[in-house]
Amino acid sequence: MIANSMDKRLDTPASAAAMTQADIRSVLIGVMLAMFLAALDQTIVATALPTMGRELNDVTHLSWIVTIYLLASTAVTPLYGKLADIHGRRVTLLAGIIVFMIGSIACALAPSLWLLVIARFVQGLGGGGLIALAQTIVGDMVPPKERGRYQVYFASVFMSSSLLGPVLGGFLSEKLHWSVIFWINLPLGLGAYWMSSEALKRLPRHERPHSLDVLGAVLMTLATVSLLLALSWGGTTYPWRSPEIAGLVGASLVFWALFAWRLRRAAEPLIPLDVFGNGVVRRGTVAAGFGMGTFIGLTIYLPLYFETVMGMSATHSGLGLLPLTCGTVVGATSSGRAMSHLTHYKRVPLAGLLVAMTGTAVLAAFSGQIPLLPFCVILAIVSIGFGTLLPVATVAIQNAVQAHQLGTVTAVANFFRQIGGALIVAVFGAIVLGGVGGAAAKLSPEALKLGTVDRETMVVLFRYVFGAASLGFALAWLSLARMQELPLRGRAVEAAKAIGGE
Repeated sequence: MIANSMDKRLDTPASAAAMTQADIRSVLIGVMLAMFLAALDQTIVATALPTMGRELNDVTHLSWIVTIYLLASTAVTPLYGKLADIHGRRVTLLAGIIVFMIGSIACALAPSLWLLVIARFVQGLGGGGLIALAQTIVGDMVPPKERGRYQVYFASVFMSSSLLGPVLGGFLSEKLHWSVIFWINLPLGLGAYWMSSEALKRLPRHERPHSLDVLGAVLMTLATVSLLLALSWGGTTYPWRSPEIAGLVGASLVFWALFAWRLRRAAEPLIPLDVFGNGVVRRGTVAAGFGMGTFIGLTIYLPLYFETVMGMSATHSGLGLLPLTCGTVVGATSSGRAMSHLTHYKRVPLAGLLVAMTGTAVLAAFSGQIPLLPFCVILAIVSIGFGTLLPVATVAIQNAVQAHQLGTVTAVANFFRQIGGALIVAVFGAIVLGGVGGAAAKLSPEALKLGTVDRETMVVLFRYVFGAASLGFALAWLSLARMQELPLRGRAVEAAKAIGGE
């Protein structure tokens, strides 16, 4: 099946002849701005939450501001991919930007917390497809042989949003007003729209007459929302063994089973069966899911290690994450550029994941014993090793399908990355929260200042967290090792020169 699909694909993208250098540059800047919109909104809100709670007179339900965006954006990601394959990349991306900006305006004007939650839901509906669509559009412009080197731009977007988001969120909400963190989306969104609207008309057209499987989309959305609610509430709002969590998990399993049934029965399923049956897509997606999920879990729980084990302040604990977030760009750059020259392009991320496994295993073995500087060096090495996986997984998956399925497969891969992140974050949370008695309040800033958290307990708990991280990277390595290494198609020297490639 893979061989047949390979025969049907073009060796070079139509964009090489149809698009000028200015068009390619404009599209790249536009889609990077679109990605930055979605990525920044996932990091800028966290530090503004306390201010929002005080001014809206509701601190109890603050977590919904984050949870509802995660639910909406994750659930609609595969829908954006399918719509892009049906109606084209341009109209789908621009629609996502418009919905995101409408949601941002509603967030900024929200007079109460629950209206803000509703507005965040709308914002998530718009932001859910921006990252996957940006990767799809670059896939249309640049052939797989050259595509890996451009993943560094995407990695840079995530790194900059991770660094700027928390700082901007805290500064703007404290010095100006919390609504400013949503108002700034308007110039960014207008810039993304303006930069990409005209140039996207020159993209090669791969869409075909299709119908959207509405029932399949509803079933998949219900399954996703049920699962994410269980993962978000488990161990915090409700005990893991509570009837509420059991009911959500059970409902998710039922909806996933119905979705699988629908895939086999629908005349044109939401996700084509040959995509699921493609071994490269399946194993590449699993590898990226485990790798990205482990990375996200570390970024969320490492500040607790810095504060409870190393005695650092909240501000300094955020700075301690810099080696972890910056290293991914180095790793992605190295493996992305290597893909243009290596026949066996899997060797770089396989070696990188081995390094990440070893680094997290060292952290597990010597939890609480490693001084700050060596600890940060190990984090940087782990991050560089993991970063090598990102471009290879994305490009290999896109390289294994026909051009008219590019949007669907890219969105599906991003969807399962997000699900993997939620699952592994829940595992890390179960380890940490379970170890302190299941009460998140014991890990609050006030509790840390009072010294009510026992350091030795946290040392032991993070030994398990780092061990789980090493296992997560190991599972990513196993899946990548089993992925077939298909030859990458085509070269696009002119496209590369147009946007600064070599």
